[in-house]
Amino acid sequence: MTEPVSVDETANWVAMYRALESERPDALFKDPFARRLAGPRGEEIMRKLKSSRTYAWPMVVRTKVMDEIIERLVAQGVDLVLNLAAGLDARPYRLNLPPALRWVEVDFPKTIDSKTAALADAKPVCHLERRGLDLADVAARRAFLSSLGAEARNALVITEGLLVYLSAEDVGQLADDLAAVPGFAWWLTDLASPFILKMMQRSWGKSVAAGRAPFRFAPEGGADFFSPHGWRFVEYHSLWVEGHRLHREGSMGWLWRLLFRRMWRDELNRRSGPMSGVVLLKRAG
Repeated sequence: MTEPVSVDETANWVAMYRALESERPDALFKDPFARRLAGPRGEEIMRKLKSSRTYAWPMVVRTKVMDEIIERLVAQGVDLVLNLAAGLDARPYRLNLPPALRWVEVDFPKTIDSKTAALADAKPVCHLERRGLDLADVAARRAFLSSLGAEARNALVITEGLLVYLSAEDVGQLADDLAAVPGFAWWLTDLASPFILKMMQRSWGKSVAAGRAPFRFAPEGGADFFSPHGWRFVEYHSLWVEGHRLHREGSMGWLWRLLFRRMWRDELNRRSGPMSGVVLLKRAG
C-alpha cells in the first residue's frame, strides 16, 4: 500500500534526515532541533517509504553544501537571507551568522505556526522573522517580494527542496518575480537532472503523488534554464562530487564513479550534471 506524503509533510521527512546525520559521531553538521521538528510523522515516513535510509546521503550532502555557501556569502556582505518554502530548516539557530543579519522564512501558515511553537524555547543566532504565505498565490507573493526586496541591497534567496515540486512554467514565473526585485542579488537552489527525477519517481513517486506533491521539475539544460529569466549561473556543486569530498556518497559510489567516469570528470566545470546538485545564481544586470 502506498504511503501518501503531502507537500508539507516532506519537511518532516527531510528534517528526519538531518536528525539522523546530527546523531552520528562523525556528523557533518549538528542540528539539535531536527528530531524535535521531524516529530513522529518524520519517523513514520522514514520507516514506511521504500529505501528512505539508503538515500539519506544526498539530503545530507545538500544540507552541508548549502550551509557552506550561505556562510560564505553572508561573510562577503549578504544583508538579508530569504528562505522560501523554508519548511523545518533550523539554519538561523545553528549556523555561524552575525547577530545583525536579517533572516526571513516563508512557508504555509500551518507550517510556520507549527515550527514557531516547536522552537518557542530556542533562540536564533540572528534576527529571524517568519511569514505564513502560500507561494502559489502569485499576487500575494509578488507583493511580499517587492516589499521585502525594497529593504535589502544584497539579499540571498534560498529555495531548497522546492523547485522539484513545481512545473517548468511555475519555476520560470518565480524566477521572473525574483529577478524583478533589484535587492535580490543571489539565488541558491538545488536541481535534479531528468535521470535523477526518474529514479525519484520510481522510488517515491507514488507516495508524493498520492499526497498531491508529485516530482516535476528537472530541466534538460540544468542551470541554463534560468538565463532567460534574469539569472546568471555562478556555481554548480554536484552532489555526487561533493558526497565523495564529504565522505557521504552512496554505498555503491565506486560503481557509479566507474559507470559515469566521464560525466564525473565533466561535472566539475559544468552547469549541471547527469545526477543532481546545488546551484548558485546571480541576478543578471
